[in-house]
Amino acid sequence: MPKERATKKQQEMLQFIGDFLNEHNYAPSYRETMVALGYKSVSTVAVHVDGLIAKGYLTKSDKSARSVRIASAADSVDNSHLAWLRTEITKRETAGADEGDLETLRKALGLLTD
Repeated sequence: MPKERATKKQQEMLQFIGDFLNEHNYAPSYRETMVALGYKSVSTVAVHVDGLIAKGYLTKSDKSARSVRIASAADSVDNSHLAWLRTEITKRETAGADEGDLETLRKALGLLTD
């Protein structure tokens, strides 16, 4: 399944993140990305990163800093399933779902992302 094409700004960000990862062996912070690409706010970086994740170009292992990685072919196959699972967990947490159900979903996510 082909990836949706990244915008020009997203392509620039993807190139920067890839170069940074190659040089430092860890991902740039959103603030480092903002400064390097000349953006005025960190939220702009977050929007582009989220877009690149949705399009299958990047993966993010969790909500920790510097967890962004360039997606591999194997990642893109599972990307929609992972996105659904993360969304479902968030929905259920917000709705106050049964903790046992949430724990099961979290374990499933852990198995898929390890």
